[in-house]
Amino acid sequence: MNAIHNQKDHFNYIQVRHEEAGAIAASADYKYTGKIGVCFGSAGPGAVHLMNGLYDAKIDRIPLLAIVAQVPTSRMNMDFFQATDEEPMFDDVSVWNRTAMTAESLPQMADEAIRQAYEKKGVAVLTIPKDLGWAEIDDTYVSNAKSQVTPLYPDPTPESVSEATKLIKDAKSPMIYFGLGAKDSEEELKAVSEKFHMPLVSSVLAKGILDEDYPAYLGSTGRVAPKPGSEAGFSTDLILWVGNDSPFSIFLFNKKAKVIQIDIESEKLGKRRSADVAMLTDSKKALKAILDAGEDKPASDFYNAYIANKKNWTEWQDSFKDSDESPVRPEPIFDVINKTASDKAVFSVDVGNVNINFERLIDMHSDQKWSTSGKYATMGWGVPASIAAKVNYPDRDVYSLSGDGGFAMLTEEILTQVKYNLHIVNVVFSNSTLGYIEAEQRDDTHQPQSGTEIADTDWAKVAEGLGAVSFTARNKAEFQKAIDEAAKTDKPVVIDVKLTHKMPFTTEHMFIDPSWQDKKQVDEFVKTYDAQALKPLSYFLKQAAAK
Repeated sequence: MNAIHNQKDHFNYIQVRHEEAGAIAASADYKYTGKIGVCFGSAGPGAVHLMNGLYDAKIDRIPLLAIVAQVPTSRMNMDFFQATDEEPMFDDVSVWNRTAMTAESLPQMADEAIRQAYEKKGVAVLTIPKDLGWAEIDDTYVSNAKSQVTPLYPDPTPESVSEATKLIKDAKSPMIYFGLGAKDSEEELKAVSEKFHMPLVSSVLAKGILDEDYPAYLGSTGRVAPKPGSEAGFSTDLILWVGNDSPFSIFLFNKKAKVIQIDIESEKLGKRRSADVAMLTDSKKALKAILDAGEDKPASDFYNAYIANKKNWTEWQDSFKDSDESPVRPEPIFDVINKTASDKAVFSVDVGNVNINFERLIDMHSDQKWSTSGKYATMGWGVPASIAAKVNYPDRDVYSLSGDGGFAMLTEEILTQVKYNLHIVNVVFSNSTLGYIEAEQRDDTHQPQSGTEIADTDWAKVAEGLGAVSFTARNKAEFQKAIDEAAKTDKPVVIDVKLTHKMPFTTEHMFIDPSWQDKKQVDEFVKTYDAQALKPLSYFLKQAAAK
């Protein structure tokens, strides 16, 4: 800690209240900035507490450096106070895991740890026995970090480009399915979509690469996705699969659809779905090559139906923006956020139904940023991750969005926000249930509700006790007032939104098409989700064919 104090002018140390939060914030640090984050843990319990946040980094393939303390070398392996065998404990979560044996080795080991974390996209753990920190060594080590270069990827082969353009030409209902690997290819994605009239669907985590109002962008697909993207996946006959490794992809598409897959990692090609054409290259190069080689393709009935389907979904969601239902629906709350968040706002999104509502209701722009715990999906992510966002972007609006289940897990990090005077707007959606699990029990496993109810809590009062500015909102007007007041303070803000217990519209178990589904089930589904104005994709296909 003396070293941290002595170097305080060179880096920013944030003292969190729980090591798990520190590890989550370090993972979020990279997700927001593309630069490695660092977290610390003391020997024994401090090290153990890091683990959940480190797994977020491991599963989402995030470079992270964890510096872990150990008892003095003279007390290691001696059943000493707080001594644990730390190396085996971190083996699974890390790509590099070493214990320093001499003080002289520490500079090079730290340098190597960072290199390994970047190269292997994961967690590097450097364990330092306590006594090494007091040693004096010569300051002679020279890092070669600046010699690192950006990898160059091969061009796509002419054969693969030719095969890809032929498949696109012959397809009746082609679509583009892109992930984070396409994050620097916004213009190429749109150009391919416009030239070949292919709608765009993203992975959940790729939300924000395209502006939400781009007409051919249907959102993501899967359980948290909007209806249009989900329906497109099951009706497509060709998927242009770009930089995407979503584990749910195996469930989300027509099994007979052909696949053109683009990725920079050979191990990803064919991993989730057999690829008819595999292109080992980066997304920009591949998409440009396909654009240059392919012929213009007119809009098909499928394409026109997809666009109309999105319009119907958007209008349906918009119809609830001014709903006066009590408890309040999510649409009015997110409408306020959309209208008041700046064009460069940063969102830190917890895990649960808040993911569904964010994915569907926030109108992201490509200059805004957001992140969540992706494939690992740990609850409690929102508040500590927002700290990383605000530290990196002090002049931007920062929001943490959590359900009451996730917020309860690491509420103490509001104290961290208060200590460092971080103006973060923390929105807690309270409906006294673990809603995502409740819906899973009801719709997937058809079991009695068990272990999903949680105590109603006055989060505004809790936040006030922690030193934050706090509000409770039961309707749109109260939330708007809270947001307006939040803009007048430089302190952390917590807004407790008393949300409806109604579950979000389910795209996994839709009964909305009476042309082939049981009418009684359709009527019940429509009533449950207030979906009277929604039309199935088949309706728009018939309309398109009739023109």
